[in-house]
Amino acid sequence: MLSEHEPKIAEGCRIETTTFGRFVEIGAFTDILNCEIGDYSYCSRRCDFANARIGKFVNIASGVRVGATDHPLDTASLHHFLYRSASYWEDAEDDAAWFEKRAARVTEIGHDTWLGHNAQIKPEVTVGHGAVVASGAVVTKDVAPYAIVAGVPAAKIRDRQPVEIAERLMALAWWDWGHHQIRAALEDFRALKAEAFLEKYGG
Repeated sequence: MLSEHEPKIAEGCRIETTTFGRFVEIGAFTDILNCEIGDYSYCSRRCDFANARIGKFVNIASGVRVGATDHPLDTASLHHFLYRSASYWEDAEDDAAWFEKRAARVTEIGHDTWLGHNAQIKPEVTVGHGAVVASGAVVTKDVAPYAIVAGVPAAKIRDRQPVEIAERLMALAWWDWGHHQIRAALEDFRALKAEAFLEKYGG
């Protein structure tokens, strides 16, 4: 069973400067650097997250990369000897400014989102609440709430919910409910379509 006190982290993970919410699960051989991962969110195996704020109830399939880092494109070389210099020369230091700039390019993943297998979300992109990113998509621009995007680069396919319903779901913000409140509504989460759920719960 998952715990509200500490994340369930599978074997082979590398995690640095990251905070976790309640009931979080991290799949095997996942790398996480400089992230916040919200309550109830989980990922499958072999994911890679850097410099990201991942919301609550986020569903992340295997092989997903969030905040995929870039190389410098306007210099004479794009190789990482430019900024990981200490790995190559004893008298050289790593380029701290480069790493600070990289860390500042935060990717935002909204609540109740789904990132499909091998999807990639680039730095400084926001994926809105309730959105779906299809398998293999490369997201280079913001994704609207409750949109479904696919392709390389990712483009909108359709809305997951009509705009009116999406706005009501965001206003209801069920993802902020308490653990027991969600449990009490579990059968309705399972059985009711979104509009009927909103009618019952005042959204």
